[in-house]
Amino acid sequence: MTTPQEMVERALELSANDGCVVLVDEGSTANLRFAGNTLTTNGVARSSRLTVISVAGRGVGVVSRSAVRADQLADVVAAADRAAREAQPAEDARPLVEAGPASPGWDDAVRPTDIGVFEGFAPALGEAFSAAEAGGRRLYGFAEHSLTSTFLGTSTGVRLRHDQPTGRLELNAKSADLKRSAWTGVSTPDFTDVDVAALDSSLARRLEWAKTRVDLPAGRYETLLPPSAVADLMIYLFWSAGARDALDGRSVFSKAGGGTRVGEQLATLPITLSSDPGAAGVSCAPFVTAHASSRESSVFDNGLPLAPTDWIRDGRLESLLQTRYSAELSGLPVTPGIDNLLVSGPAQGARSLEEMIASTRRGLLVTCLWYIRAVDPQTLLVTGLTRDGVYLVEDGEVVGEVNNFRFNESPVDLLGRVTEVGAAERTLPREWNDYFQRTVMPPMRVPDFNMSTVSQAS
Repeated sequence: MTTPQEMVERALELSANDGCVVLVDEGSTANLRFAGNTLTTNGVARSSRLTVISVAGRGVGVVSRSAVRADQLADVVAAADRAAREAQPAEDARPLVEAGPASPGWDDAVRPTDIGVFEGFAPALGEAFSAAEAGGRRLYGFAEHSLTSTFLGTSTGVRLRHDQPTGRLELNAKSADLKRSAWTGVSTPDFTDVDVAALDSSLARRLEWAKTRVDLPAGRYETLLPPSAVADLMIYLFWSAGARDALDGRSVFSKAGGGTRVGEQLATLPITLSSDPGAAGVSCAPFVTAHASSRESSVFDNGLPLAPTDWIRDGRLESLLQTRYSAELSGLPVTPGIDNLLVSGPAQGARSLEEMIASTRRGLLVTCLWYIRAVDPQTLLVTGLTRDGVYLVEDGEVVGEVNNFRFNESPVDLLGRVTEVGAAERTLPREWNDYFQRTVMPPMRVPDFNMSTVSQAS
């Protein structure tokens, strides 16, 4: 059987053009799914993807295929070579990244994940099922773990590898009559740090809160956003922070009269939004892996080293998503996208969400956000729904569940109005966790969160 490393080397040898980049992604997943306090399915799967990026002058051809056999490799490379020769000059064309030291373990075999990753977690989940059954609750959800090994080789001698573990647990609790619902989720690299009993206990508490119903009209409310909801909003901000769009006057980060807003103060509090490939618990690839070019990424940048990057530092816009090409246009440093996101506030006095609830005279506590969509890219106004629990807080205590709302907010504008940033923790975004899971976020207090209309969603 051909190894990923052999696939990279053979593809590079077969290319007849001026330059070549080869990416091989070997993936494996294991999952558990459950409903009504019962495990329903479990399974494992394997996947493989080959991407050949061929360069002919300033033309580039990209061909990506799944499950490529050794006898099919020549056809894939030939197709990429042909596409490059026929392509128009690429505006982002730059010399391929020069080789540095090969990644440690480049030659090691791929070790896929398997169902054994749940060895300690599964018994705890079974205990949570028993506790929920005794308490009149029903637990639904899934646990999923994946391990993707990415091999990157280029005709300039780059040989880089990254093994990325990714895990998530989504847990939904419902009352026996299915009229009350609560959600929680966690991100984890290996499921050894998931406290299922604590998660079930928090869901049970929320279902108790929901026994009292309070109907409220639309309006602006002091609102506590938990880390998961903050993650969904900050991820959308991050995805919208492309330098090209800002330079072209197409985004909230465009400066009136031309240029970008880098250097402007966005928040009054010292809020920092950053990415770090080596961040504990949410580490990710320390080099660029671009399977295709876009306004925020370039295939010519494959292998470019990634470093800790502040996107917003102490409330000031510091960086935008940059390729080498867009950095030349903007005159700003090269700051490619990184596959994690962290938010922190003032270094001293950051409180937990529970402590923030205890100090709230009257406000709303949101569980999570859902169905977030753009309304106006010029202000980054987005709309979405609340889901699985919005609670009324009075005099430091939760007094009941309120109806769901549709909200209209700009994550950028919101940063300027936040009055408190709590203690950051690793969290799982509800809306975007199919695409982005490695986040460390704090709870936030917004004095006037815009619940624009009442939603009939349950």
